[in-house]
Amino acid sequence: MKDFAALFARIDESTKTSVKTAALADYFRNAPDDDKLWTIALFSGRRPKRTITATKLRAWAAEAAGLPDWLFEESYSIVGDLAETIALILPVPNAQSDHSLTYWIDQITTLSAQDETARRAGILAAWDMMPTAQRFLFTKLLTGGFRVGISQKLMTRALAQATGQDEATLTHRLMGNWTPATTTWVELIDADDPTADLSRPYPFYLAYGLDNLDELGAPTDWNAERKWDGIRGQFILRGGEHHLWSRGEELMTHRFPELAQLRDFLPDGTVIDGEILAFADEKPLSFNALQPRIGRKTVPKKLLTEAPVILMAYDLLEMDGKDIRNDTFTTRRNHLENIIKDAPNTAPIRLSASVPFDDWDTLTAERQRSRELHAEGLMLKRHDSPYLSGRKRGDWWKWKVDPLTIDAVMIYAQAGHGRRANLFTDYTFAVWNGNELTPFTKAYSGLTDAEFREITTWVRKNTQQKFGPVRQVTPHHVFEIAFEGINASPRHKSGVALRFPRMLRWRKDKPMSEVNTLDDLKDMLATYG
Repeated sequence: MKDFAALFARIDESTKTSVKTAALADYFRNAPDDDKLWTIALFSGRRPKRTITATKLRAWAAEAAGLPDWLFEESYSIVGDLAETIALILPVPNAQSDHSLTYWIDQITTLSAQDETARRAGILAAWDMMPTAQRFLFTKLLTGGFRVGISQKLMTRALAQATGQDEATLTHRLMGNWTPATTTWVELIDADDPTADLSRPYPFYLAYGLDNLDELGAPTDWNAERKWDGIRGQFILRGGEHHLWSRGEELMTHRFPELAQLRDFLPDGTVIDGEILAFADEKPLSFNALQPRIGRKTVPKKLLTEAPVILMAYDLLEMDGKDIRNDTFTTRRNHLENIIKDAPNTAPIRLSASVPFDDWDTLTAERQRSRELHAEGLMLKRHDSPYLSGRKRGDWWKWKVDPLTIDAVMIYAQAGHGRRANLFTDYTFAVWNGNELTPFTKAYSGLTDAEFREITTWVRKNTQQKFGPVRQVTPHHVFEIAFEGINASPRHKSGVALRFPRMLRWRKDKPMSEVNTLDDLKDMLATYG
C-alpha cells in the first residue's frame, strides 16, 4: 500500500502528462504482479463495490477522533472530500503495517460479507495502522468512489513503456469484463493470445469536435452521416454468441435483448460499431425514449414495447473473424452494407445512411435539420481513413448543432471536489414561474478558475442558509445555460430535465428580472422534446 500511495502522490502532485506517465511506468516495472493488476483495474474503473455507507464512516471516524458530529461536518464542508477529511482528523496510528494494496483490497472484500460490528472493528483497526496518505486511499476504496486524474490511454502508454509491448495491443488486452478475481497479470498482459476471450471488444475510435470547415479541404474526400443521439455500442458475434459493449467498456448485452435476433442474420466473426437507438416507424426516437432502459439489468415487456431498439450500424471492424480496421473507411462501409442488405426489415439493425452533399453549404443546411430528426449533428469521416484507437485528430470529426440556451439565476452553491474542494463550483439554477423562482437544473462546468474564485468569495458573503454542504444564496447572478436537449421529467419540480447542461457564460450584463421563465422551458420542450 505504501508504494501505491507513493504512486498516487506523484500523480496527484503534477499536472504534466510526462511526469504521470513516468510515475506509472516506474510502478509497473517494480510492483508485485497482483498489485499491478489491481492498479490497472482501479485506474480503468474496476474498483471494489462500496463496503459501508458514508454515514457510518463519518460516525466511526468522528468517534475515533473524539470529535462531535457538528465539528466533523464543518471540517467535511471545508475539506470537500469525505476520505480526505477522515484521513486528516484521525489520531496518529498506534501501529505500522507493510501490507500490500492487494492485501487491503482483500480485506475490504472480506469486510463486505461481515456484520456491522465486525466491519466497524476491521475498519478502525485498519485506520489505526496506516499513515494519512494510506488511510485516504483505503477509505476511498471502502466507499467505492476511488477516482484518479489518469486517463486509460495515459495508463496504457505507461504500461507499454514498462513492458515493451505495443500500445494498441495493450489497449485491446485491457478491454472486456475482466477483473482481478477472474484473471492474473500474466494472463492479461503477458499471455501469447490476447484475443482468447471471444467477447472482447476493440477500442473505440473517437472523433474531435469540428470548429472550422476550411481545414477539411475538398468535400469529395469526405463521407457524412447523422450523429444519432443514442448509446454508442459495439456488437460482437463470435463463436455463435453475441455481446454488446458500451464505449465505457460496460457489457450491455442483457439490457437490449432484441439484438439477439442479429445472430440469425449476421455471419459469425462480425464486429460492428454503431449506436443503440430507440426506433419506431422507421425513424429514431428521442433520447428521452431510450432513457428508461439505461441502467437496467433486465427490461420489462412494457419497456420493450414502448422503446424498441435497433443497432444503427456505422462501421465494420471485424469480418469473418479477421480484423479489418486498417482497411479504408470506404472499404469497410461497403463490406458492412453487403452484410446488412439481406437482413429483413424486421431485424433490429439499419445502416447509418450517408448524407449526400456536393459542397459545404449543402452540408451546412443538412446540419441545421439535425434536431428535428432527433440527431445531434453530423459525423464526417475521410473516405481513406482506417479505424484507429481513441481520439485522433484529422480523419473523423463530429459537427454538432449549436446548443440550446436559456438565461437563469443561481440560487444554490456547493463546493467542488479534489482541487476544487475549497471553491464553490456546483450551482443550482432557477427561472421565473410567475413571481417565484423555480429550480430546474444544476451545472458545474463552463467557467474559468478565476470566475469560480470570484463567485466563491461572493457566495461566502451572501449565504442565506446552509443545508449541509449546500449554501442557499441571494438570487442575483445570471448565467447563460447551454444544453443539448430537453425532456419532460415528473421527478423534477420544474417538470423538465436538461441533457448535458453547462454554463456558457456569466451574464454580468443582465439583471435577474430578465431571466427566462418556466413557460420558455416548456415551449422548448414542446419544440425539441
